[in-house]
Amino acid sequence: MALTGRAALLAALGSIPVGLLEPSWTGMLAVNAPIALACALDCALAAPVRGLVLARSGDTSVRLGEPAEVHLSVINPSSRKLRARVRDAWPPSSWLPGTEPAASRHEVVVPAGERRRLTTRLLPTRRGDRQADRVTIRSYGPLGLWARQGSQVSPWTVRVLPPFTSRKHLPSRLARLRELDGRTSVLTRGEGTEFDSLRDYVPGDDTRSIDWRATARQNKVAVRTWRPERDRHILICLDTGRTSAGRVGDAPRLDSAMDAALLLAALATRAGDRVDLLAHDRRPRAQVQGRAAADVLPSFVNAMATLEPELVETDSRTLVSTILRNAPRRSLVVLLTSLDAAPIEEGLLPVLPRLTQRHTVLLASVSDPHVADMSRSRGTVDAVYEAAAGTQTQSQRRRTADQLTRHGVHVVDATPDTLAPSLADAYLALKAAGRL
Repeated sequence: MALTGRAALLAALGSIPVGLLEPSWTGMLAVNAPIALACALDCALAAPVRGLVLARSGDTSVRLGEPAEVHLSVINPSSRKLRARVRDAWPPSSWLPGTEPAASRHEVVVPAGERRRLTTRLLPTRRGDRQADRVTIRSYGPLGLWARQGSQVSPWTVRVLPPFTSRKHLPSRLARLRELDGRTSVLTRGEGTEFDSLRDYVPGDDTRSIDWRATARQNKVAVRTWRPERDRHILICLDTGRTSAGRVGDAPRLDSAMDAALLLAALATRAGDRVDLLAHDRRPRAQVQGRAAADVLPSFVNAMATLEPELVETDSRTLVSTILRNAPRRSLVVLLTSLDAAPIEEGLLPVLPRLTQRHTVLLASVSDPHVADMSRSRGTVDAVYEAAAGTQTQSQRRRTADQLTRHGVHVVDATPDTLAPSLADAYLALKAAGRL
């Protein structure tokens, strides 16, 4: 059987007399000349890299934690067959740690004048825009002894969106919303200002709801029922300052705040309310205003995708001024920020009256469940110190929350897993009480 490629070359080298392998110029030339000739021939037969044409297609956005596929088409316009190894480089956060080499490297054979499509499967580990880096192609000759190598830039961007894990809580909150709105068999009525209907008085009803004219006409006590108000304005404010960078569990506080904001936005738009977004630290980082109900959630997700915590102190005075400018009429202002004592007492409290005089304010904060575990520690000296530190932290948060409550602010302090549903429940409670 005839030998080809590397096998033929090795057989040819094996037939050279041993005497020619002596360390003399003559021997070296005799040995190296066939190798050099084979390499030169292999290099000459390798398809050129510079003339290759690259084109991309595939996913342009993906939720964090979900895979994305990006296709790279390699077009070979030359007259030689392309035998190549291709590295499609992306930022390290485009894959799980340790999986990048296998995911980004491909072997491909492209006949002359044809194209082949390579698929790179991404699994991003961070939000934001992931942009393709250089595509490096190493083109081998038919013997595999020599190669041409070159790189090209083939731009492509995949936007990694927030995962919105709290959407699993949306069906139960929508059911409660339908109850408040009177569209289910459970005819629960809110105390809004929009008249709905009359019904017979039931012991325990608020006497202020009695309709005396209807009572006189029917000879029985009738009460007015109200439906929760619709078309209210809600402004969700994300604090992107220093405190939002603190990690609770595996994610920054900002990510948990985003998840809660998305659930509230989805719920409020279903309730017929208008929802806007403001992300702010020393200046506005993102804004979403005046979107139709169907566009609110996609706009929020897209605006949040590239947000990152800024290691600066939030300017509460500028934040309040921006809120008042964006919400000229009475609104529900939802502040997703920290309950740390210093930023609240020195930054927010001095300017808070300007906000609460015009708007209903709801403040939501992410608490660390590890602090609660520390406060329950017992048994050793170190555990007692941990318990004291945890208890002190909890008492400081309660004092800060009490200060905010005295200023008329509704406070939600919950762990990352419960912040989103707790904020949605607070919104529904305000709606049921006619506070919006």
